[in-house]
Amino acid sequence: MSAIFFYAGWTLLPNLVTGWVQSLYYGLTIRAGDPKPQPGSPRWNTHRRRIQIVVIAAYLLYTIVETDWEIRRAGDFYQDLGVTPDVDDRGIKSRFRRLAALHHPDKISSAAPDSRASSESYFVHLKQAQDTLLDPTKRFAYDRFGPDSTSWRHCSSVRDYLLLGMENAAPYYVGGGVFMLLLGWTGYLEWGCYWRYIIFASLALFEFSTITRPYTLPVLTSFLNPLISKLTAHPPYVPFQSLILIRKLVLTLFIAFSQLGPLLSEPAPSPTPATKPASAKDHEAQQLSRLAGLTAATDFEATRLLGLEMSPFAGDDEGLGRVRGRMQEWLVQNTVRADPEVRDAVGRVLVRKRREGAPQGARGTK
Repeated sequence: MSAIFFYAGWTLLPNLVTGWVQSLYYGLTIRAGDPKPQPGSPRWNTHRRRIQIVVIAAYLLYTIVETDWEIRRAGDFYQDLGVTPDVDDRGIKSRFRRLAALHHPDKISSAAPDSRASSESYFVHLKQAQDTLLDPTKRFAYDRFGPDSTSWRHCSSVRDYLLLGMENAAPYYVGGGVFMLLLGWTGYLEWGCYWRYIIFASLALFEFSTITRPYTLPVLTSFLNPLISKLTAHPPYVPFQSLILIRKLVLTLFIAFSQLGPLLSEPAPSPTPATKPASAKDHEAQQLSRLAGLTAATDFEATRLLGLEMSPFAGDDEGLGRVRGRMQEWLVQNTVRADPEVRDAVGRVLVRKRREGAPQGARGTK
């Protein structure tokens, strides 16, 4: 079920959040009344592409942090005992004796049955942690395969644990490799296809090295865990926890690349010198199309602004009629009569009327 939510989140959330962020961005950066970029325009597409890249990168980081939080919440035997992964047998026994003195069922009052039951369960868990970590074979399996190895009843040697662990991991890599090949053949993994195969093969090699080495890889003991312990209060990673985190990281990167690829490889809108010039007819058609779009946008904004100005008169038919009458009068006075041809025509009519009504021989009638 969690995997379904994971894929559904990557399918729906980036586009949905991008729309919200873009609307919020326009609301904060564009003043009221100023025109906003219309959907589909070059400026709108550029803003959406940049915002979507930021949203996908942020969701990628959130997914990694969430995976780390889930690993820490699940815990491990070392955290439960309060020791580090490099502790020796003496340290494990000493720590268990201290915890047993606090959480042994005999230390809990019988008047609290719920507390006693909880204490018994926790003490059994601590006893299992001690027994697993004190057994070299079981500790080897636990460090590499996690709590699942404690339920492998038919394994008695390191070889048995390795064979069963690789058998459990094989479907992940075989199925993942076949799935990537099918997506590549169908054209869904065109962007970064080569690097996907390299990363997937590196993950398989890293996991194989982690589970087959008799010691923990130096990259974990000498670099990652000391760095984390120095900078944060994060407990050290056990090898199986690092494998869980890296698997989730690689899977998340693959999904993120499939969405970031088309955005990062989108060609720049500015033409290059090697671009073939369009014909005069095509250029004229493009200009007319831009002019039509600009006219439509201007008409839309003018209608919107007029509606804002007329909003105080909503529901007042008499006031709205007076406003319309005044607007018509203003248009006649400032637009029609201000036209030079209209003024010339009115002047000619007035001169003709004066001549027709004047007495014979009056000045200006000849």
